Parts: sequence; structure tokens; C-alpha cells
Amino acid sequence: MSSSNLTGFVLAVISSAFIGSSFIIKKKGLQLARVNGPSASVGGYGYLLQPLWWVGMVTMIVGEIANFVAYIYAPAVLVTPLGALSIIVSAVLAHFLLKEKLLKMGMLGCLICILGSTIIVLHAPQEMSLSSVQQIWKLAIQPAFLMYTASAIAITLFLVLYCAPRYGQTNILVYIGICSIIGSLTVMSVKAIGIAIKLTLEGANQIFYFQTWIFTMVAITCIIVQLNYLNMALDNFNTAVVSPIYYALFTAFTILASAIMFKDYSGQSIGSVVSELCGFVTILSGTILLHSTREPDPQDNIDLCTPLSPSVSWYIGNNESRKHKEEDVSPFNLIAIIRQDHFK
Repeated sequence: MSSSNLTGFVLAVISSAFIGSSFIIKKKGLQLARVNGPSASVGGYGYLLQPLWWVGMVTMIVGEIANFVAYIYAPAVLVTPLGALSIIVSAVLAHFLLKEKLLKMGMLGCLICILGSTIIVLHAPQEMSLSSVQQIWKLAIQPAFLMYTASAIAITLFLVLYCAPRYGQTNILVYIGICSIIGSLTVMSVKAIGIAIKLTLEGANQIFYFQTWIFTMVAITCIIVQLNYLNMALDNFNTAVVSPIYYALFTAFTILASAIMFKDYSGQSIGSVVSELCGFVTILSGTILLHSTREPDPQDNIDLCTPLSPSVSWYIGNNESRKHKEEDVSPFNLIAIIRQDHFK
């Protein structure tokens, strides 16, 4: 492994540790806030007065910064799949700190994720040496990547304008598809911005190039769209289902976009490419296994302000789950609930 790849790997692992920990810390802060006032799920903002919640926010910011820097030193095909490590961190910490039971199959899922990450790290391609943002711009306007970008935008518009109004609340692939496709463009833009910042700090000022600002505007736009539809997916479907599907699609599209734009696999043997794909499938299998064996939070512990992360959130907000709950209510209890609501 080259020194730049090693640096990116270390930063990606640090990022996963901080991000995974931040969800647990913030959730502890939410629990403390619930003791002294209304919970966030009913509109309470007491968590803003909890120092522990702010510690979690700072921890998350540090993790995101480390992830941002990791993209500067290592290819996206190495950094993006390693994001699954945050799932392991959050699951293990939730087991000890939040008493959320991690079953034996969940532990096996963690080990599988670690195995897949190791395979990816050992066979990761070398990062392309870039000396200016203009060089990155040439990579972005090459015919192959322009074709990918045009296809991504066309598919996204189709999903947003046609599929989302009709099937968004019933088909989980609509919202997640939008997030994943746009997310791949986000990563490419963020990587370009990170390299521009690195070159500027080294003395080669990239701020005055218009390409830097185009990448910045694209990144901001994509992040807003991505977060919006990710929240919509989490609002309509259980996180245990959203997380592995989103991870798989987002990582796959990011690897594809990076391979086209930065030619990550140029010069690699077929064996290395196959090993990378096997590592990705291994991580995906571990992620699915881990999420499928985790127990959801009790209903009274759900907070709408719990971080919308596929790593640790269990958001039970779909109509189907509520429908099943209502069907399980006996007629006498239902009458009591109706009377209670009527005289409030």
C-alpha cells in the first residue's frame, strides 16, 4: 500500500470511529434531555441544553472532516466502502452504553465487515497524481464522465418528477436511488474541492480558478438534494431496510463514477479488480446481517431528532407499521383511547 493510500485508510478509519461514536453520544444526550422535559419526538428542544448532545455534534463534525481529508489522499473506491466501519462502532457502543442487544449473528456481521474492509484495503488501486484543479476539470469533462453525469441527471429527474409522486411512499428504491446517484456526484465534487484545498495550502493557489467554484456549487447542490431525499426515505421506511440498500447503491455508484472519472482501475490486474468487488460484496453481506439481527428501539424511546444515519437509527415512521399496531389493539382498549383523546 502506498503512503497516500495508507494515510487515506487511517483517516477513513478515524472518521468511522468518530461518526459511529457521535450517534451514540447524541442519543445519550437525547435520553438525558427527555428526563428533564419533553422529548424531541414531540417537539422538545431540551437536548440543545445538554452538553453531551453537543459533544456528539462536535464528534460528528470531526469525523466528517476526517472523511473529507481521506478523499484527498486515497481513491473513492477505498474510502467509501470503509464507511461501513462506522456501523460496527455504533453497534458495539450501543450494546455497551445503550443496552441495545447485539446478537451473535450481529457480531458475525461485524467480523464479515472487517474482513471485507481488509480485502479492499489490500487490493486498493493507487491514487492518481493531480497537480491542479484544471487537471481535475479535464477529467470531469471527458466524454465518458460527461455521459455518466448526463445519464445520472436524466435518471434523477425521471425519479424526482415521475416516480417520486407516484411510487415514492411505496417503493423504497425511488428515494434511495435519487440519494445514491446524486451521492456519487457529491463525492466526485467533494474530492475535487479537497484536492484544490490541498494544493492551495501547498502554495499552488486554486481559489482563482472558476473550476474550483463550479465544483463547490455542484457539491452544495448535490448535498442538499441527497439529504432531502434520504430524510424522505427514512421517514417512510424502516431504517433496517433503508441502510443496507442505501449503502449498497451509494457505494456502487460512487465506485463506478470514480472509476470513470479518475480511472482508478487503470493498470490493475483482473485479479485485483475482482478482489475489490468481492471485498465490497463481503462488506455488504456483513452490513445486511448486522442490521437484520439488531433489535429496534422501543416506541417510547424513538426521537425524531435522533441522527438520520443508517448506522444507528431505528425510525419507525411508516404507515404500515402504525397500521399493524392499530390492528393489534383490542376493541375495549381502542374505545378507551378514543375517549381519552376526545376529552383531552
